[in-house]
Amino acid sequence: MSKALLNSGRPIFFSLCEWGQEDPATWAPDVGNSWRTTGDISDNWDSMTSRADQNDEWASYAAPGGWNDPDMLEVGNGGMTTEEYRSHFSIWAIAKAPLLIGCDVRTMSNETLEILSNKEVIEVNQDKLGVQGKKVKNNGDLEVWAGPLSNEKVAVVLWNRCSSRATVTAYWSDIGLESTTTVNARDLWAHSNQTSVKRQISADLDSHACKMYVLTPQ
Repeated sequence: MSKALLNSGRPIFFSLCEWGQEDPATWAPDVGNSWRTTGDISDNWDSMTSRADQNDEWASYAAPGGWNDPDMLEVGNGGMTTEEYRSHFSIWAIAKAPLLIGCDVRTMSNETLEILSNKEVIEVNQDKLGVQGKKVKNNGDLEVWAGPLSNEKVAVVLWNRCSSRATVTAYWSDIGLESTTTVNARDLWAHSNQTSVKRQISADLDSHACKMYVLTPQ
């Protein structure tokens, strides 16, 4: 199939799927452009989070032209809350996963459209540096996911996976920044800015909610 597509004379994205059974991240970059790292996703919290964790194990294998794929997005299908869907979209975006819409676009709500069309989150996913963000810290179910972006920026997701409200903190040492670095922090869901942020960034989060930032060193 790979050879047939290459011989077609047209650029075609080849998405492979053998459900991650033969560790495709170790060989698929020579064959196609993305490869499933997991079994099929279902529209519920446990399925989504387990696919995120399984996909994260292969982060170092992703690069421009070849991506880990934890399966399609379930955003808008009704089995999760808005906060859970926002977390779903954020983690898939920072992990540079293919953002394949899995709901019926003819009947999606405005809330679903707002999540799926967040240009700032999509820009993280499509960043030209092409480094897959990954889980860099977890304190039980309180997690920090982060990854470098082009122009020395850093993408960060603070994620509360526990069943009650909690505060999640990312220290600069967790996310690859020098301790003396001062940043501007862009909140990609609130579309707001914090200026002159030093040493750490924190958020008080509802259960299963997240915050996603792009940090720009000053």
